[in-house]
Amino acid sequence: MNKRTSLLLLIFLIFFVISLMSNILGPIIPDIINSFSLSLSLAGFLPFCFFVAYGVMSLPSGLLVERYREKPVLLTAFALATLGALVFAFNPQFSFALISLFVIGLGMAMLQVVINPLLRVVGGEENFAFNSVLGQLAFGAASFLSPWLYSYLVQNLHTGNDAFYFQFLEKMVPADLSWVSVYYLFALLAVLMFLLISRVSFPKVELKEDEKVDLGSSLKALMGQRKVWLFFIGVFCYVGSEQGIANWVSKFLQEYHGADPATTGAQVISYFWGLLTVGCLLGLLLLKLMDAKHVLMLFTLGAIAALIVGLTAEGTLVLVAFALTGFFLSVMWSIIISLSLNSVAIAHGTFAGLLCSGIIGGAVVPLLIGALADGIGLRAAMFFLLIPLGYIFAIGIWAKPLVSNARVKSLKELFS
Repeated sequence: MNKRTSLLLLIFLIFFVISLMSNILGPIIPDIINSFSLSLSLAGFLPFCFFVAYGVMSLPSGLLVERYREKPVLLTAFALATLGALVFAFNPQFSFALISLFVIGLGMAMLQVVINPLLRVVGGEENFAFNSVLGQLAFGAASFLSPWLYSYLVQNLHTGNDAFYFQFLEKMVPADLSWVSVYYLFALLAVLMFLLISRVSFPKVELKEDEKVDLGSSLKALMGQRKVWLFFIGVFCYVGSEQGIANWVSKFLQEYHGADPATTGAQVISYFWGLLTVGCLLGLLLLKLMDAKHVLMLFTLGAIAALIVGLTAEGTLVLVAFALTGFFLSVMWSIIISLSLNSVAIAHGTFAGLLCSGIIGGAVVPLLIGALADGIGLRAAMFFLLIPLGYIFAIGIWAKPLVSNARVKSLKELFS
């Protein structure tokens, strides 16, 4: 295996690890609530602490990469992930959970900033689009597996399973907090990634002038444009909608349908992420046939319909509907980002960093849902998600990109 292929596989592995560590929160929220006797408002601070770290760290990470290069930033990110995981694993208390999630979030934000420019250089600019899709597939695969990993650990710890790793974890994890075991696993995974990256030599990534982050004149010029803020809100709404569903659906199913978070809840979240990945593939096809704005509007209507059915229906239909929200959310991130960047002619690197700060929506929206749920109930509170989804639909109406997505006239032309 040549060096280029090895580096590409390492980058895909980083995509996988980011997703595995980022998307475990939704499945375990019901356990955290029960273990620490939390109100839904307090539980909302869990995703808040994780995603506010993205908002804090996205722009500074770009500056760190420019000054210290990719490898030191990658190593720092995994060191933070290890520290964050162990802080909570050794101190399973709510206050330490908040600290842990914030520290892990800082590390994940740094990784996100590093890997895309690195992927462009390692794989070659001509293969960047293809390799980006492969990276997203790795991300989606981990999102799908993460809830199953949680289920596997919870259902086998303190049950007499004689596998050596369960014997070890049982010495470290109290019987009534078996879900804490995922943090020991994440710490181990982060340490292994740290050791692996420390032995790898990376090529020098020369950022194009338009890819660099400038917190001076470029940022000032962008912040003076109304459309920049409108697209920032779009990213905020997308991540808020995604995390609002992913973080609260398991608790919703437990509260209103008596579903076990370790089995049914985890499975629905797994299918949510799995279908989000499948939807990306369909989205690639549709974007060759339709205007990106129309694809965005079509999928947003599907997400709204699926969410309403999930919140109001009964039986198996509820599970299917919530899983399908992932499918319909799938194209929103990439389309909103592409419409945003194609709508300005300057400072795309700075603009991308500013847009990534909109990931803070994943902190605010779940927190709002938790706060509302204590007053009006979780079902009514989750209807709040129709507001950010409605805003995303509106983007398809008012967006006026300078460059539209390339399209073919027929399926025959697409496959010819």
